[in-house]
Amino acid sequence: MEHSTLYSVAISFGFLAFLSWAWRVLNWVWLRPKKLERLLRQQGFNGNPYRFLHGDSRDIYEMAKEARNKPISLSDDILTRIVPFYYQSIKNFGKNCFAWIGPVPRLYIMEPKLISEVLMKNHIFKKLDPNPVHALVVTGLSNYENEKWAKHRKIVNPAFYLEKLKDMLPTMYLSCSEMVSEWEMLVLKQGSCELDVWPYLQRLSRDVISRTAFGSSYEEGRRIFQLQRQQAELAHHVLQSFYIPGWRFLPSKRIKRMKEIFREVHNCVRSIINNREEVREFEESSDDDLLGMMLKYNQDEIKEHGNNKDAGMSIDDIIEECKLFYFAGQESTANLLVTMILNEVLRLYPPGPVIMRTIDEETKLGDKTLPPGVQLLLPIILIHHDPEIWGDDAKEFKPERFSEGLAKATTNQVSYFPFSWGPRTCIGHNFAMMEAKIVVAMILQRFSFELSPSYTHAPFYIATLKPQNGAHLYYVPTHRNTSPFPDVVEYGV
Repeated sequence: MEHSTLYSVAISFGFLAFLSWAWRVLNWVWLRPKKLERLLRQQGFNGNPYRFLHGDSRDIYEMAKEARNKPISLSDDILTRIVPFYYQSIKNFGKNCFAWIGPVPRLYIMEPKLISEVLMKNHIFKKLDPNPVHALVVTGLSNYENEKWAKHRKIVNPAFYLEKLKDMLPTMYLSCSEMVSEWEMLVLKQGSCELDVWPYLQRLSRDVISRTAFGSSYEEGRRIFQLQRQQAELAHHVLQSFYIPGWRFLPSKRIKRMKEIFREVHNCVRSIINNREEVREFEESSDDDLLGMMLKYNQDEIKEHGNNKDAGMSIDDIIEECKLFYFAGQESTANLLVTMILNEVLRLYPPGPVIMRTIDEETKLGDKTLPPGVQLLLPIILIHHDPEIWGDDAKEFKPERFSEGLAKATTNQVSYFPFSWGPRTCIGHNFAMMEAKIVVAMILQRFSFELSPSYTHAPFYIATLKPQNGAHLYYVPTHRNTSPFPDVVEYGV
């Protein structure tokens, strides 16, 4: 009798647990999304009706896949290729619209005043928690929040002060000089030649970040760069897959390879740090590269708090920041150099086309009240191309729009933010711009060029914006200026 009673109690508990689990699942995949949809429509947002489980994810994936298979002409609207679903949503539903990423609504924020509010109040509008796939690519400062973000920013930020960056000018010049010399040899042999400059610019930016961050050449960092590029491509395929809860995190062949890459990159970077710390222990170090400065500032922070190691960054934290140097340093700078007038290039082709945020509680944004759990998407590239902000020539390349500075061009609105804006502005902004200006100055002094007939216009978005089929240019030499630092003042460095 006693066993029968215990069995009945166990069955009852099991049934109640099943009901509780089933209710949570039902609430997650249907009841809560439908409630959020009603609330958003009441606030004046429009979008597709929620579709069970996958929302708009399948349409986003299919439209992106179709767009990548079709090169466009230079006169075509790049938005239909880079962010086709976002572009179509705004066209269909207006600027106050939303989409569904599985059962989660994602609001598009297009009004400069609201963008300013989102980016300034970073304690309310937070970065999305990196899921396990993102975390395998890179974390670091760009993904942290609250106290951890503040601590890392305080330690890392001094390494990017302008006076520190100016000390890196000779290193940047050396890397660029090597690339330009390669081009000169090719051009001198033939009188003129066609070059796909994209791989050269990628290698240049990786060489610069290796030398300035770690005092090593690109060749020594080649393996890390190759692995991180492969990791980003694998992550893109995983994240673009059809939405099934948890499916992305199962031990598939791609996920296993991503974990292998994560471990290898981690070990490579740890080896670089260990070697540096051994040098610092036994001989005086100049600490003139980014890694050296970060280790120094981290040690200073620990000493300032009575040798409390919790006040500084752990070795794993430092490794993630180094990985971020490698990843962000090579991606953002390489993607600037597709033409010469940097502000206009960054307006038309921002390295990161979108910014994502989320909220944990009910929040006022302008005259809207947003429920907790929604995501906010700031579509930088759509805002940079908006005729209501930039005029009827918004899609044209007109660098003269910046002739009187950013404030005049944007009428003091937050409508131009290729490196984000507010407290979380990209810490490497000045680094990337300085490098780009030096490279542009050196190339212009040595060559004239035009688009090659073999060039195909196919910008696409994986982690950052880049040319899918390279950047083929036709080069001829011009008068060579042998000055060791070519007109860097003229170009604003």
